[in-house]
Amino acid sequence: MTGAPYRPDPAILELGPDYYDPVRAADFPQTILRFRNQRHAETVGLGDLADEDWVRHFGRFAPLPGNLLQPLALRYHGHQFRTYNPDIGDGRGFLFAQMRDGAGRLLDLGTKGSGRTPYSRFGDGRLTLKGGVREVLATEMLEALGVHTSKSFSLIETGEALTRGDEPSPTRSSVLVRLSHSHIRYGTFQRLAYLKQLDAIPPLVRYCLRHFVGGTHDDPYAALMDHAVAGAARLAASWRTAGFVHGVLNSDNINITGESFDYGPWRFAPRWDDSFTAAYFDNFGLYSFGRQAEALQWNVHQLALALRTVAEPESLIPALKTFPERYEAALAERYLWRLGVKPHDAKSDEALALAIEAALGASDIAPDRFWFDWRGGRRRGANPADAIYDAAPFDTFRAAVSAYTSTDDCTHPYWSDTAPCTMLIDEVEAIWKPIDEADDWSAFNTKIAAVRRMGEAYASSSS
Repeated sequence: MTGAPYRPDPAILELGPDYYDPVRAADFPQTILRFRNQRHAETVGLGDLADEDWVRHFGRFAPLPGNLLQPLALRYHGHQFRTYNPDIGDGRGFLFAQMRDGAGRLLDLGTKGSGRTPYSRFGDGRLTLKGGVREVLATEMLEALGVHTSKSFSLIETGEALTRGDEPSPTRSSVLVRLSHSHIRYGTFQRLAYLKQLDAIPPLVRYCLRHFVGGTHDDPYAALMDHAVAGAARLAASWRTAGFVHGVLNSDNINITGESFDYGPWRFAPRWDDSFTAAYFDNFGLYSFGRQAEALQWNVHQLALALRTVAEPESLIPALKTFPERYEAALAERYLWRLGVKPHDAKSDEALALAIEAALGASDIAPDRFWFDWRGGRRRGANPADAIYDAAPFDTFRAAVSAYTSTDDCTHPYWSDTAPCTMLIDEVEAIWKPIDEADDWSAFNTKIAAVRRMGEAYASSSS
């Protein structure tokens, strides 16, 4: 195999049957390969799969060699818009396989739209093709912007006509495969606490520490809480830096590894507006752009409530108290990364971050435009936003950033473009329209290439 060797490791079986249910994938009428993530296939030793074998494994779900013999629907509960729901779990997805990457990290291949499970309730277990396209676009953009995100590994059209109330129906169907570091959610722990299956929590904690944290720990519960708080704080900061709104930050959508995943009604903000929401059903802005850090902090408290059923409550509090300071530090670090400047001391870096927030919040400049224009900490040339940058809202920022040194010589061709690469909702709809009307994937493929080019430009920095 090209790249890393294929190293199957179905570690989830260590936990036993209290955490999942064996299921079967749907038998789809068709399997048409629409997206294959070759660069990440090579990181897990699957890069040499022929397309027909790819479809056999990720459209028909024939087991990978040495891996799970049958897919597993994971069991979990969760708070949905802060109301506890004990009737959820993997309702249209399952864990298909696990393997090690070239760095030895345990990775999961999980699905979305692979058919009904015991947790489907009234759902059909399917995924619209548009939903699959949107998730590919979201993950590619977030990866390019440095967010710890799941990777869209495969998208296969499945030949069914689906009825949905929030888009024109009937509509085309698909099955998505994700590559991620874990499918263990906060809601996995909540379920065990709710059902009073307390003997099942310690093995799950040990599993997470062994495979996602490493090392030895005098207090495993405190160690896991510290890991979760650190990951959640960094994730919230990364989303804000990317100008991204996830849309549905329920506790079943928060991964114990701090990895962003499960993209439904996501949006990128067209301007720096804390009230901007992604989900049309988020009537009170619970998961708006400005409240995502609050949402993740609330969710880590729910994880703590689940863990305290077996842990000393006092041991969990120190990590919980660090969320605000960790978030502020991560926000400053991520802002400097996207700006392309070297850090100073914590006080100066946080002051620069506050100046960025104030300037963007007081203007109508698009966030992507701002980061693009100021890459390296200096305006790189004349552009239509100069009048905004010379105005009062940016006075403090201009003074603060002048003391910083660039980490990027901006020689990558991307920085010579006239405009930044973006992923606003109108662009997403424009990409979908030719697919829907003429089965024309050229705009989709062109956008993926453009996003990856931008990611190369950010990665070329010396930071």
